[in-house]
Amino acid sequence: MTARDCREYLAENRLPTIWCPGCGNGLVLKAIAGAFADLGLDRRKTAAVSGIGCWGWADDYLAVNAFHGTHGRALAFATGIKLANPELTVVVLMGDGDGATIGGNHLIHAARRNVDLTAVVVNNYNYGMTGGQYSGTTPRGSITSTSPLGHVEDPFDLCALTAAAGAPFVARGSVCGGENLRVLIRRGLEHRGFSFVEAASVCPTHFSRRNGLRTPAEAFSWLRDHSVPRERAAGMTEEELRGKQVLGVFADHQSEDYGTRYRKAAAALRREEEPS
Repeated sequence: MTARDCREYLAENRLPTIWCPGCGNGLVLKAIAGAFADLGLDRRKTAAVSGIGCWGWADDYLAVNAFHGTHGRALAFATGIKLANPELTVVVLMGDGDGATIGGNHLIHAARRNVDLTAVVVNNYNYGMTGGQYSGTTPRGSITSTSPLGHVEDPFDLCALTAAAGAPFVARGSVCGGENLRVLIRRGLEHRGFSFVEAASVCPTHFSRRNGLRTPAEAFSWLRDHSVPRERAAGMTEEELRGKQVLGVFADHQSEDYGTRYRKAAAALRREEEPS
């Protein structure tokens, strides 16, 4: 992949981005553009669907078709787009608040239905755009604007959730490993059916500062120190894994996608209705 290849998928007239200095969103954007370039996707046949939140702005910077929907509903809109035009490659851009907290019900049902979409959820552990409130993925004990004494809830493991709901491709990468994240997104795009890629990221403005990470460099170090490759995690005890997030591929199998099953059912009905 060359820099020029990657730039073909970026709306350079809209750069630089509006994200805070030190935010991981730009690294995820680069990984997506790189994955598009790796696959040589036709920009006219590629659609980015987003919701509300910091990461929801990402579609503004991609030089493909874009649909910006309401909070928590990106997967619902993306499902309609894909079923209406199966020729499109549809990538859904959501944050942890948009995709898993407000939109959690859509997430599990998109995985259950096995709709042919690639969901890229940037997990920065809080609602970054609206003041740093806790989300469904905020680590227990973390300080947020709505948990000033420490968050008392256990977070979702989004990869375990989507794999259990039936997604055939599930992976977690980190903004600390941009090239690996690009590979995971590319594999998700290549996979037929619902693909889920979580990108562990940092929010330097809210989550990081409230939890003693004064600079983006400290936030990235924290993210790196709290991440473990799946291969190494297999040899660690439950105690050693407490507070860590495991990176890698958690599901990778083939399963007939929703659109294919639907078209087969429609074709069977037409045959039944044909005069003998």
